Amino acid sequence: MKLMRAIQIKSPGADFELVQKEIPEPKNNEVLIKVEACGICHGDAIAKEGHMPGIKYPIIPGHEVVGIVDKTGSDVTAWKTGQRVGVGWHGGHCFQCHACRNGNFGACEKSLTTGLHLDGGYAEYMIARHEVIVSIPEELTSVNAAPILCAGRTTFGALKDSNARGGDLVAIHGLGGLGHLAVQYAVKMGFKTVVLSRGKEKEKLSYRLGAHFYIDTDASDGAKELTKLGGARVILCTAPNIKEVSALVPGLGRNGQAIIITGASDMLQVPASLMLGGQRSVRGYVSGNIEEAINFSILTKITPMIEVFPLEKAAEAFEKMMTAKVHFRAVLKMGH
Repeated sequence: MKLMRAIQIKSPGADFELVQKEIPEPKNNEVLIKVEACGICHGDAIAKEGHMPGIKYPIIPGHEVVGIVDKTGSDVTAWKTGQRVGVGWHGGHCFQCHACRNGNFGACEKSLTTGLHLDGGYAEYMIARHEVIVSIPEELTSVNAAPILCAGRTTFGALKDSNARGGDLVAIHGLGGLGHLAVQYAVKMGFKTVVLSRGKEKEKLSYRLGAHFYIDTDASDGAKELTKLGGARVILCTAPNIKEVSALVPGLGRNGQAIIITGASDMLQVPASLMLGGQRSVRGYVSGNIEEAINFSILTKITPMIEVFPLEKAAEAFEKMMTAKVHFRAVLKMGH
């Protein structure tokens, strides 16, 4: 029996624990991946704390996974051993609901989630369904590619699917794990890019990443400053401070959108008259096309700023991520 090291959570709220587990065997439509790197994302807290029904414990978290195809199931033809691949948040379709029975897999009512319903990438090996795997080009290292599978696809996808066009004013609220990628994507998409953050600490970094303006929200009213610049077509909200998001909405221009891509449970309070008067809107965004984000990142030479940890330090890496002390995305690197 061949064993692997893995980080698992026994029950909601339990500590991460390093364990030895049997290396799983892929079923007919599955692939066994030898994990090289796995990003640590705020979404992993859902598994850690049990914030979603249907999680079966013990669970191995991790949904920003890059590795090498080690073995394939008998029905898998699209992937071969030795290929470098990635797996994101989407873990596969249920193939049982009404949408799946009619071939509309994109509307699957019970789609599976990597690291929540299926064991994820905080391990030396993991199983993935063949339909969710993407190829990772050689231009990206495994540790740099991993964060693009969630943080990258979300920030890139939210901007790409927004109503902003080249030359429009786009504001990035927050300059952390999501925000530092969002700034780079916004600049490369041709948007007039503004960074909003508290204090002067991240001003130099903002300009180094290509931002055209920096607004210190401790020293000035962010919404008023955006209005002076003509009003934002998009405010991409990457910082989990909903009170600040509410205060920024008046800084949207006509037909402007505030797009929330960060997890927060606080109530958003915005006057209806404000939304009505300028045809403004607030929306959430959690998806994005992984291949598009990867290809755009390679083309424009965008890479995440990362801090690398060994598997056995997953708890430390997770804590630094949760307390915003990591620079800027935490990535586990497997030492096979």
